[in-house]
Amino acid sequence: MPTSLDTMNGNRPLQFTWRFAILFAIAMITFSTERAIARAAEPAFPLQAKRIVFLGDSNTFAGGFVSVVEGQIIASGIEPRPEIINLGLSSETCSGLSEPAHPFPRPDVHERLARTLTRLQPDVVVACYGMNDGIYYPLAEDRFAAYRTGINKLIEAVHNTDAKLVLMTPPPFDPLPLAKQGKLIPDGAPEYSWMQVYENYDDVMKAYAEWIVQQSDRAEMVIDLYTPVTAYMQSKRVSDPNFVMSGDGVHVDAEGHRVIGQAITRAWGITPTQLDPKQLGIVRKRQQLIRDAWLSDIGHTRPGVSPGLPIEEAIEQAAELDNELK
Repeated sequence: MPTSLDTMNGNRPLQFTWRFAILFAIAMITFSTERAIARAAEPAFPLQAKRIVFLGDSNTFAGGFVSVVEGQIIASGIEPRPEIINLGLSSETCSGLSEPAHPFPRPDVHERLARTLTRLQPDVVVACYGMNDGIYYPLAEDRFAAYRTGINKLIEAVHNTDAKLVLMTPPPFDPLPLAKQGKLIPDGAPEYSWMQVYENYDDVMKAYAEWIVQQSDRAEMVIDLYTPVTAYMQSKRVSDPNFVMSGDGVHVDAEGHRVIGQAITRAWGITPTQLDPKQLGIVRKRQQLIRDAWLSDIGHTRPGVSPGLPIEEAIEQAAELDNELK
């Protein structure tokens, strides 16, 4: 018979109560652990989207890294696969600035942003601006302020549609190729441009990138492209001091696009793999087809962009390319 010290709640043994409490605690810990594992296994929010729209300047318009991102998603076997639309535009800024020597006023993404969000209704917007926003001049508060204002307007506009935002830093400016061509201009010059760039323009990109990283509490995701691209170039120059991924320090080549694309997919929880060149070519062709169609449909202010097909025709041809991927 248990004594009064051995009982609780009438005739129930205290030892039994302890055992129950221990078993309950173990069960709760197991449940919490399983839920944590399940959450960790869930893909990052961009991969759960139905439609992802990329916005940016000429590197985005070129589409290499956007194709790498979609190629890595396909290779990872994620289903259902998000629809990815590249809507980058060459020469574009988010600041509305242009250097005096530019042949036309640089397009400002805010001129087309509302139409883009209304027509495409993306779940996720991925934005990369900065390279053109410094207009290739030394760092100055008025230009930096215009860039910050442009990014702030972008954040507000995207969130007003209930879409989520992936904000990316600009990649670095590489002075090496232009230094070899004698096209870098020292501080104090009366004028700079994309053809005659301030010699320390990468300091401007670094400052812009550092500010973007600080906005992690205002966007659903911030991806630092500046650091991994810089690190990759530096690692290559250990054995090859003349290594470059750009002919003008601005527009990256296929290797640069691969490095940028892999930085994005790593941030989205995908371990990059070697992609099938043929498959990647089909992805890129389909993206360009859709890009040109939507740019024409939505409209923009940049001259010299070839018009795309009507949307319905572009979608039909894109579906045929999708069948090739399958």
